[in-house]
Amino acid sequence: MKRKDYKKQKKSSGKRLAIKVALLLTLSLFLVVAAYAASLQKKAENAAVRAYEVVPDRPKSEIREVKVEPASDNVSILFIGVDDSEARHQGDSNSRSDALLLATLNPRNKSVKLVSIPRDSYVYIPEVKYRDKITHAHAFGGTRAAIETIEELFEIPVDYYVKMNFNAFIDVVNAIGGIEAEVPYDRIEKDENDKYTIQLKKGLQQLDGKHALALARTRKLDTDVERGKRQQMILQAIMKEVVSVKSVTKYGDVIDAVGDNMKTDMTFDEMKSFLEYVKGGMPQVDTLSLKGYDDMSTGIYYWKLDEPYLAEVKKILQSHLGLIPDSSSLTDSSSTMTGSGEEALEDNLTN
Repeated sequence: MKRKDYKKQKKSSGKRLAIKVALLLTLSLFLVVAAYAASLQKKAENAAVRAYEVVPDRPKSEIREVKVEPASDNVSILFIGVDDSEARHQGDSNSRSDALLLATLNPRNKSVKLVSIPRDSYVYIPEVKYRDKITHAHAFGGTRAAIETIEELFEIPVDYYVKMNFNAFIDVVNAIGGIEAEVPYDRIEKDENDKYTIQLKKGLQQLDGKHALALARTRKLDTDVERGKRQQMILQAIMKEVVSVKSVTKYGDVIDAVGDNMKTDMTFDEMKSFLEYVKGGMPQVDTLSLKGYDDMSTGIYYWKLDEPYLAEVKKILQSHLGLIPDSSSLTDSSSTMTGSGEEALEDNLTN
């Protein structure tokens, strides 16, 4: 063989070897990713099984004729934050709800309405058949009583619930690498054990789980309504991090964080169907707060809800769930809502 031909053959063999190595590396990477995805799915499925808890003795909502399918139907989810810490000497079944947020989801336009309910709101609680602070509903009858109270308040069905304690909240925020949030003031606040160890600093901050929890709970320097807005902001910040590309490798940590500190009546398949909402990025999230006024006429503090404003919020939620026909005024109000959503509602009420 001539020297020139030998060099060509050697060069050609080198190219083939490089291609084979590249293919082998690509295949290896694919197998690693596939194995990771499979293990992640199995871990998530196991966690979902542990978290699954149907509310006992809960009657079917009269508003729902058939069971909803999250991937195709408009649905509602009640988020319940509870403090079942030893410091409060409260068990899971008799603890007050520290946070209540109701979300309605519309898959057709990929939108979410998020309502925070002040914990001292004076509402009718079906469990005891009288009015009291809404935070007491969970203490009176657990998850079932909290759900029934929300359904009574807004006249809509609660299709699913998600209940988390403080440990789960802290661990989830830490698992996604923290969140960015606007802190309204400088303050020493309580940690998850009710000890004043958390220093909140005013301004846009990167918060770990403990600081995010303190921000979600603080209310001494403002009101329960402002507290609710902060909880909405924090939930949106968590959603933003979870759907970001950089969080993909953290999903395993998030699943571990939830662990045994979350309960829900969503099955694993139903949870997966909600991924449709975040395909292509964050859905449009419109936040609403319940206006009202302070009341100490009985010697006990209550947040008395503004009834006309509450009625408007009811219509917005009912319309978003498709329970009542859309109207031009409601469509205009809900579609322009950003931040607290209060400006749009105020315009709607005064016009």
